[in-house]
Amino acid sequence: MTLLQASILGLIEGLTEFLPISSTAHMIIGARIMGLSQTEFQKFFEVFIQIGAIFAVVFLYGKKFFNLKLLKQLLASFIPTAIIGFGLYKIIKTVFFESNILISASLILIGLVFIFVERKKLTLNKSIASMTLSQAVIIGFAQSLSVVPGVSRAGIVIIAMMILGFKREESAQYSFMLAFPTIAAASLFDLYKMRGIHLSGNQIELIVAGLLISFVVAYISMKWFVSYLQKQKLTNFGFYRIAVGIISLFF
Repeated sequence: MTLLQASILGLIEGLTEFLPISSTAHMIIGARIMGLSQTEFQKFFEVFIQIGAIFAVVFLYGKKFFNLKLLKQLLASFIPTAIIGFGLYKIIKTVFFESNILISASLILIGLVFIFVERKKLTLNKSIASMTLSQAVIIGFAQSLSVVPGVSRAGIVIIAMMILGFKREESAQYSFMLAFPTIAAASLFDLYKMRGIHLSGNQIELIVAGLLISFVVAYISMKWFVSYLQKQKLTNFGFYRIAVGIISLFF
């Protein structure tokens, strides 16, 4: 991996982690287009630069994590995802991530869901503050579907919340904050599994570059997306997902 390739992957991670288009699918497709094989370092790199995205959430929403009610909501949403994610860990890493057809199908299917849901006349008037713990659990089970690459953790959370009547921008913000425990736990578990890897000085430089770019781009991406959803729908993201899903079949 070169510095340019590391920077591009950092850009992809930061840009797609919080948009409803599946960062996992884009990272896999991006790596394949650049001809990068799934070596142990490649896997370690892709996991580690997610920390940059996590830092962006803390930097943007850190004060909100001192709200006890919000922490209870996030915990209630995180637990179902954690149970399913850790329970299916081997299948996720050895089967799901290796199936190009599954990734493409997920991109296309959820894209169609976006378009279908946005055509319904939903009443979106709820805020995060009004969320009940039972609703938080439902959102957590919806998020657990994102163990399938291509589904998009942010996308499935936003759609689930919209169906429950939450505003688009509120749904996006909750998906960002829910990313903190979800991505942090998944990344730490992955890093523990890869604890025996030895890094050279050059490889550390590549990781740092990818992490920093991921952080900056993720921060900008989150702010833009919330602003976008205050005026726009998810329909364009649905069409984008369908297009990427079709194109990814060739890679």
